Amino acid sequence: MKLFVGLGNPGAKYAANRHNIGFMALDRIAADHGFGSWQKKFQGEICQGMLGGAKVALLKPMTFMNFSGQAVGEAMRFYQLEPADLMVFHDELDLAPGKLRLKQGGGHAGHNGLRSLHAHVGPEYARVRLGIGHPGHKDKVAPYVLSDFAKSDQDWLDDLLRGISDGAAALASGDGARFSNAVALRTAPARKSSPPAPKPAKEPAPAPASPPQEEDTRSPLQKLMDKFR
Repeated sequence: MKLFVGLGNPGAKYAANRHNIGFMALDRIAADHGFGSWQKKFQGEICQGMLGGAKVALLKPMTFMNFSGQAVGEAMRFYQLEPADLMVFHDELDLAPGKLRLKQGGGHAGHNGLRSLHAHVGPEYARVRLGIGHPGHKDKVAPYVLSDFAKSDQDWLDDLLRGISDGAAALASGDGARFSNAVALRTAPARKSSPPAPKPAKEPAPAPASPPQEEDTRSPLQKLMDKFR
């Protein structure tokens, strides 16, 4: 079994916050892939289903962000899982909005949800870092992540979540490259080729030049006589 964990805060007040993009990713996967209903368990909400040939459990900790590791640790002990079986979806300030990166292990970079996970299961789990952008100053981070996505964010957010769902089976099978490609096809679709520029109209060929006229050296009287011949 694989355990996909989305990080966020419980309750309607926080549902549309930037900090809850991990919950949003799991909700989209569950809806698109026919997972079972969400059940209250492990201090969170969990549902199960199949992604490709892999059995996957989706877990949303309901402990609030700073204590996410409690729920994850409890679920991993119950299912006898190792950190290699765990994939965590979380918001990432250091990535531009709509960008996504996979990461294996490493530090928590000050993210309180990851800090709690480190304390309960160690650092050697995989992460799906979901870019939300940075407000520009560290003093603005808390109100920024606890604010709802703006209306102008909805298009890229929807594309990102659809891409995650498209590639979820590849992620469950361990094919990170195919997962990332599925996301890219949604978030950065190939541009349609522009039609060829029309060829410029051909300019009409210049009229042939008239042959040069010989200079008339006749006298006026001679011209008059020649006229009546």
